[in-house]
Amino acid sequence: MRLDDERQSENVEDRRGERSGGFGIGGGSVGIGGVVLALVISYFTGISPSSLLSLMSGGGAPAVTSTPSHPPPANDEMATFVSKVLADTEDTWKVVFRESGRQYKEPKLVLFTGATRTACGVGREAMGPFYCSLDEKVYIDLAFYRELKERFHAPGQFAEAYVIAHEVGHHVQKLLGISDKVHASQERASSKAKANALSVRLELQADCFAGLWANHADKMRHIIEPGEIEQALTAASAIGDDRLQKQAQGYAVPDTFTHGTSEQRVHWFERGFQSGNPRACNTFQANDL
Repeated sequence: MRLDDERQSENVEDRRGERSGGFGIGGGSVGIGGVVLALVISYFTGISPSSLLSLMSGGGAPAVTSTPSHPPPANDEMATFVSKVLADTEDTWKVVFRESGRQYKEPKLVLFTGATRTACGVGREAMGPFYCSLDEKVYIDLAFYRELKERFHAPGQFAEAYVIAHEVGHHVQKLLGISDKVHASQERASSKAKANALSVRLELQADCFAGLWANHADKMRHIIEPGEIEQALTAASAIGDDRLQKQAQGYAVPDTFTHGTSEQRVHWFERGFQSGNPRACNTFQANDL
Protein backbone atom coordinates (compact mmCIF):
# COMPACT_ATOMS: atom_id res chain seq x y z
CA MET A 1 0.00 0.00 0.00
CA ARG A 2 1.14 3.54 -0.73
CA LEU A 3 1.04 4.99 2.77
CA ASP A 4 4.43 6.67 3.12
CA ASP A 5 3.03 10.19 2.83
CA GLU A 6 -0.22 9.53 4.69
CA ARG A 7 -0.93 10.97 8.12
CA GLN A 8 -1.34 8.91 11.29
CA SER A 9 -4.48 8.87 13.38
CA GLU A 10 -4.56 10.50 16.80
CA ASN A 11 -7.08 7.90 17.96
CA VAL A 12 -4.79 4.92 18.59
CA GLU A 13 -4.42 3.76 22.20
CA ASP A 14 -1.49 1.48 22.97
CA ARG A 15 -2.23 -0.86 25.89
CA ARG A 16 0.39 -3.46 25.07
CA GLY A 17 1.98 -2.99 28.47
CA GLU A 18 -0.99 -4.54 30.28
CA ARG A 19 -0.42 -7.78 32.17
CA SER A 20 -3.20 -10.32 31.92
CA GLY A 21 -4.10 -13.54 33.66
CA GLY A 22 -7.26 -15.59 33.82
CA PHE A 23 -10.77 -14.71 34.90
CA GLY A 24 -11.23 -14.71 38.65
CA ILE A 25 -13.56 -17.30 40.10
CA GLY A 26 -12.89 -17.07 43.77
CA GLY A 27 -9.33 -18.34 44.00
CA GLY A 28 -9.30 -19.87 40.49
CA SER A 29 -9.42 -18.67 36.93
CA VAL A 30 -10.54 -19.53 33.42
CA GLY A 31 -7.37 -20.39 31.56
CA ILE A 32 -6.66 -21.00 27.91
CA GLY A 33 -8.76 -24.16 27.86
CA GLY A 34 -11.76 -22.17 29.00
CA VAL A 35 -11.07 -19.52 26.41
CA VAL A 36 -10.92 -22.14 23.66
CA LEU A 37 -14.17 -23.70 24.90
CA ALA A 38 -15.86 -20.28 24.92
CA LEU A 39 -14.69 -19.63 21.37
CA VAL A 40 -16.03 -22.98 20.16
CA ILE A 41 -19.40 -22.38 21.83
CA SER A 42 -19.51 -18.85 20.46
CA TYR A 43 -18.73 -20.05 16.97
CA PHE A 44 -21.67 -22.43 16.83
CA THR A 45 -24.16 -20.37 18.85
CA GLY A 46 -23.37 -16.79 17.92
CA ILE A 47 -23.12 -15.75 21.60
CA SER A 48 -20.39 -13.19 22.27
CA PRO A 49 -17.17 -14.88 23.50
CA SER A 50 -16.76 -12.15 26.12
CA SER A 51 -20.27 -12.87 27.44
CA LEU A 52 -19.53 -16.58 27.65
CA LEU A 53 -16.25 -15.99 29.44
CA SER A 54 -17.99 -13.70 31.89
CA LEU A 55 -20.56 -16.44 32.60
CA MET A 56 -17.84 -19.06 32.93
CA SER A 57 -16.06 -16.86 35.43
CA GLY A 58 -19.20 -16.30 37.45
CA GLY A 59 -19.24 -12.65 36.40
CA GLY A 60 -16.05 -11.99 38.34
CA ALA A 61 -13.65 -9.24 37.37
CA PRO A 62 -10.93 -10.32 34.95
CA ALA A 63 -7.39 -10.43 36.21
CA VAL A 64 -6.06 -7.78 33.87
CA THR A 65 -3.66 -5.25 35.32
CA SER A 66 -4.23 -1.95 33.53
CA THR A 67 -1.57 0.52 32.58
CA PRO A 68 -2.30 3.98 31.18
CA SER A 69 -2.82 3.87 27.42
CA HIS A 70 -0.57 6.00 25.27
CA PRO A 71 0.20 6.55 21.58
CA PRO A 72 2.32 3.80 20.03
CA PRO A 73 6.06 4.45 19.67
CA ALA A 74 7.12 6.22 16.49
CA ASN A 75 9.50 3.42 15.46
CA ASP A 76 6.86 0.65 15.63
CA GLU A 77 6.26 -0.14 11.95
CA MET A 78 3.14 -2.27 12.40
CA ALA A 79 1.52 0.18 14.80
CA THR A 80 2.33 3.00 12.38
CA PHE A 81 0.69 1.03 9.58
CA VAL A 82 -2.45 0.47 11.66
CA SER A 83 -2.53 4.15 12.61
CA LYS A 84 -2.28 5.24 8.98
CA VAL A 85 -5.03 2.87 7.88
CA LEU A 86 -7.28 4.13 10.69
CA ALA A 87 -6.55 7.72 9.63
CA ASP A 88 -7.52 6.84 6.09
CA THR A 89 -10.85 5.39 7.24
CA GLU A 90 -11.42 8.61 9.19
CA ASP A 91 -10.81 10.77 6.13
CA THR A 92 -13.04 8.60 3.96
CA TRP A 93 -16.00 8.36 6.31
CA LYS A 94 -15.89 12.07 7.13
CA VAL A 95 -16.49 12.75 3.43
CA VAL A 96 -19.18 10.08 3.08
CA PHE A 97 -21.05 11.32 6.16
CA ARG A 98 -20.72 14.96 5.09
CA GLU A 99 -22.24 14.14 1.71
CA SER A 100 -25.37 12.89 3.50
CA GLY A 101 -25.54 15.83 5.91
CA ARG A 102 -24.13 13.93 8.87
CA GLN A 103 -21.05 14.32 11.04
CA TYR A 104 -18.68 11.40 11.50
CA LYS A 105 -17.53 10.63 15.02
CA GLU A 106 -14.14 8.95 14.91
CA PRO A 107 -13.67 5.68 16.81
CA LYS A 108 -10.67 4.81 18.95
CA LEU A 109 -8.49 1.86 18.07
CA VAL A 110 -6.86 -0.04 20.93
CA LEU A 111 -3.70 -2.12 20.52
CA PHE A 112 -3.36 -4.79 23.18
CA THR A 113 -1.47 -7.98 23.89
CA GLY A 114 -3.20 -11.03 25.31
CA ALA A 115 -6.18 -9.41 27.01
CA THR A 116 -7.66 -6.02 27.81
CA ARG A 117 -10.72 -4.57 29.50
CA THR A 118 -13.49 -3.19 27.29
CA ALA A 119 -16.98 -1.87 27.97
CA CYS A 120 -18.24 -5.11 26.38
CA GLY A 121 -16.27 -7.40 28.70
CA VAL A 122 -12.71 -8.66 28.41
CA GLY A 123 -11.18 -8.79 24.98
CA ARG A 124 -8.69 -11.55 24.28
CA GLU A 125 -6.27 -12.32 21.48
CA ALA A 126 -8.10 -15.54 20.59
CA MET A 127 -11.25 -13.58 19.72
CA GLY A 128 -9.53 -11.80 16.85
CA PRO A 129 -10.13 -8.11 16.12
CA PHE A 130 -13.50 -6.79 17.28
CA TYR A 131 -15.55 -3.64 17.76
CA CYS A 132 -17.24 -2.76 21.05
CA SER A 133 -20.27 -0.55 20.44
CA LEU A 134 -20.54 0.39 24.12
CA ASP A 135 -17.25 2.30 24.13
CA GLU A 136 -17.03 2.81 20.34
CA LYS A 137 -13.56 1.30 20.11
CA VAL A 138 -11.90 -1.18 17.76
CA TYR A 139 -9.63 -3.69 19.52
CA ILE A 140 -6.81 -5.65 17.93
CA ASP A 141 -3.93 -7.76 19.11
CA LEU A 142 -1.39 -7.45 16.31
CA ALA A 143 -0.54 -11.14 16.67
CA PHE A 144 -3.75 -11.70 14.66
CA TYR A 145 -1.94 -10.59 11.53
CA ARG A 146 0.46 -13.49 11.88
CA GLU A 147 -2.55 -15.81 12.15
CA LEU A 148 -4.13 -14.16 9.11
CA LYS A 149 -1.02 -14.98 7.12
CA GLU A 150 -0.14 -18.40 8.48
CA ARG A 151 -3.50 -19.97 9.38
CA PHE A 152 -5.79 -18.29 6.87
CA HIS A 153 -3.17 -17.93 4.10
CA ALA A 154 -4.18 -14.31 3.53
CA PRO A 155 -0.93 -12.29 3.57
CA GLY A 156 -0.38 -8.71 2.50
CA GLN A 157 -0.88 -5.20 3.78
CA PHE A 158 -4.24 -4.71 2.15
CA ALA A 159 -5.58 -7.88 3.76
CA GLU A 160 -4.50 -6.39 7.08
CA ALA A 161 -6.12 -3.07 6.21
CA TYR A 162 -9.36 -4.85 5.28
CA VAL A 163 -9.58 -6.24 8.82
CA ILE A 164 -9.45 -2.73 10.28
CA ALA A 165 -11.87 -1.33 7.71
CA HIS A 166 -14.37 -4.11 8.48
CA GLU A 167 -14.34 -3.29 12.21
CA VAL A 168 -14.65 0.43 11.43
CA GLY A 169 -17.64 -0.60 9.32
CA HIS A 170 -19.29 -1.80 12.53
CA HIS A 171 -18.62 1.64 14.03
CA VAL A 172 -20.39 3.21 11.05
CA GLN A 173 -23.34 0.89 11.68
CA LYS A 174 -23.39 2.06 15.29
CA LEU A 175 -23.41 5.73 14.29
CA LEU A 176 -26.22 5.15 11.78
CA GLY A 177 -28.33 3.27 14.34
CA ILE A 178 -28.22 0.07 12.29
CA SER A 179 -26.54 -2.18 14.84
CA ASP A 180 -28.91 -1.13 17.66
CA LYS A 181 -31.93 -1.96 15.49
CA VAL A 182 -30.45 -5.32 14.54
CA HIS A 183 -29.69 -6.25 18.13
CA ALA A 184 -33.23 -5.29 19.16
CA SER A 185 -34.62 -7.45 16.36
CA GLN A 186 -32.39 -10.33 17.42
CA GLU A 187 -33.81 -10.18 20.93
CA ARG A 188 -37.32 -10.48 19.47
CA ALA A 189 -36.40 -13.23 17.02
CA SER A 190 -38.41 -16.42 17.33
CA SER A 191 -35.39 -18.68 16.85
CA LYS A 192 -31.63 -18.70 17.08
CA ALA A 193 -31.42 -19.31 13.34
CA LYS A 194 -33.33 -16.10 12.61
CA ALA A 195 -31.14 -14.13 15.01
CA ASN A 196 -28.06 -15.57 13.31
CA ALA A 197 -29.41 -14.57 9.90
CA LEU A 198 -29.60 -10.95 11.08
CA SER A 199 -26.02 -11.19 12.31
CA VAL A 200 -24.94 -12.40 8.86
CA ARG A 201 -26.52 -9.37 7.21
CA LEU A 202 -24.83 -7.06 9.72
CA GLU A 203 -21.42 -8.61 9.07
CA LEU A 204 -21.84 -8.58 5.29
CA GLN A 205 -22.76 -4.91 5.43
CA ALA A 206 -19.53 -4.24 7.34
CA ASP A 207 -17.68 -6.07 4.55
CA CYS A 208 -19.44 -3.83 2.02
CA PHE A 209 -18.48 -0.74 4.03
CA ALA A 210 -14.86 -1.96 3.97
CA GLY A 211 -15.07 -2.16 0.19
CA LEU A 212 -16.60 1.31 0.07
CA TRP A 213 -13.66 2.65 2.09
CA ALA A 214 -11.22 1.06 -0.35
CA ASN A 215 -13.04 2.66 -3.28
CA HIS A 216 -12.96 6.18 -1.84
CA ALA A 217 -9.46 5.91 -0.38
CA ASP A 218 -7.96 4.83 -3.67
CA LYS A 219 -9.82 7.43 -5.71
CA MET A 220 -8.87 10.26 -3.34
CA ARG A 221 -5.37 9.20 -2.33
CA HIS A 222 -4.32 6.36 -4.68
CA ILE A 223 -3.11 4.14 -1.86
CA ILE A 224 -3.78 0.71 -3.39
CA GLU A 225 -1.07 -1.08 -5.33
CA PRO A 226 -1.93 -3.34 -8.30
CA GLY A 227 -3.14 -6.74 -7.12
CA GLU A 228 -3.86 -5.66 -3.55
CA ILE A 229 -7.65 -5.84 -3.84
CA GLU A 230 -7.18 -9.57 -4.34
CA GLN A 231 -5.52 -9.70 -0.90
CA ALA A 232 -8.73 -8.43 0.72
CA LEU A 233 -10.81 -10.87 -1.30
CA THR A 234 -8.58 -13.72 -0.17
CA ALA A 235 -8.96 -12.64 3.45
CA ALA A 236 -12.75 -12.31 3.13
CA SER A 237 -12.98 -15.75 1.54
CA ALA A 238 -10.71 -17.34 4.16
CA ILE A 239 -12.94 -16.34 7.07
CA GLY A 240 -16.31 -17.34 5.65
CA ASP A 241 -18.46 -19.37 8.04
CA ASP A 242 -18.77 -22.29 5.63
CA ARG A 243 -15.02 -22.62 5.17
CA LEU A 244 -14.26 -22.29 8.88
CA GLN A 245 -16.88 -24.85 9.86
CA LYS A 246 -15.71 -27.33 7.24
CA GLN A 247 -12.15 -26.93 8.50
CA ALA A 248 -13.30 -27.48 12.08
CA GLN A 249 -15.75 -30.35 11.68
CA GLY A 250 -15.82 -31.41 8.04
CA TYR A 251 -19.23 -29.94 7.21
CA ALA A 252 -21.17 -26.67 7.43
CA VAL A 253 -24.41 -25.87 9.28
CA PRO A 254 -25.93 -22.79 7.59
CA ASP A 255 -28.38 -22.02 10.41
CA THR A 256 -25.42 -21.39 12.71
CA PHE A 257 -23.67 -18.95 10.37
CA THR A 258 -23.10 -15.52 11.93
CA HIS A 259 -20.77 -13.85 9.40
CA GLY A 260 -21.72 -15.25 5.99
CA THR A 261 -20.17 -17.68 3.54
CA SER A 262 -16.88 -17.07 1.79
CA GLU A 263 -18.73 -16.29 -1.44
CA GLN A 264 -21.04 -13.83 0.30
CA ARG A 265 -18.21 -12.00 2.05
CA VAL A 266 -16.30 -11.61 -1.19
CA HIS A 267 -19.46 -10.49 -3.03
CA TRP A 268 -20.34 -7.74 -0.57
CA PHE A 269 -16.78 -6.41 -0.31
CA GLU A 270 -16.68 -6.23 -4.10
CA ARG A 271 -20.09 -4.56 -4.18
CA GLY A 272 -18.88 -1.80 -1.87
CA PHE A 273 -15.60 -1.41 -3.75
CA GLN A 274 -17.21 -1.23 -7.18
CA SER A 275 -20.03 1.13 -6.22
CA GLY A 276 -18.49 3.37 -3.57
CA ASN A 277 -22.09 4.05 -2.55
CA PRO A 278 -23.44 3.37 0.97
CA ARG A 279 -26.89 2.68 -0.49
CA ALA A 280 -25.44 -0.31 -2.33
CA CYS A 281 -24.56 -1.83 1.06
CA ASN A 282 -28.12 -2.34 2.31
CA THR A 283 -27.88 -6.05 3.00
CA PHE A 284 -31.13 -5.92 4.96
CA GLN A 285 -33.21 -5.28 1.83
CA ALA A 286 -31.36 -7.76 -0.36
CA ASN A 287 -33.40 -10.83 -1.27
CA ASP A 288 -30.31 -12.79 -2.25
CA LEU A 289 -27.11 -12.38 -0.27
